[in-house]
Amino acid sequence: MAVSNLALVIEDDEKLAGIYAKMLETLNFETEIIQDGAPALIWLAKTIPDLIVLDLHLPHVSGQDILKQIQGDDRFAQTWVIIITADVALGRRLHEAGELVLIKPFSVREFRELVIHLDPGARDD
Repeated sequence: MAVSNLALVIEDDEKLAGIYAKMLETLNFETEIIQDGAPALIWLAKTIPDLIVLDLHLPHVSGQDILKQIQGDDRFAQTWVIIITADVALGRRLHEAGELVLIKPFSVREFRELVIHLDPGARDD
């Protein structure tokens, strides 16, 4: 069962992870930060967040592999995933496939606006 307003930030850059978490906290999210793909998968096996902020380039297990796991697991049908990448081509492909993508660098305002406009009841996966 999902915990209301829970966000998982999966980002290996400690400073960026902190910025994302602080922004989410201003929007009334409880946040958890994980900086490595392997522990992120362990955490996700036990917990279903409302939102996942996912960097694609992570140590040990890539963000793309984590995304595949999330997409293949019905437990995450109501979980929003915001993908963060500096890879413009990959970001475009994922966006065209219907994913929420932010291309680095982006502003805090862009991140905040995207999160504000997510409607937890609107997932239609």
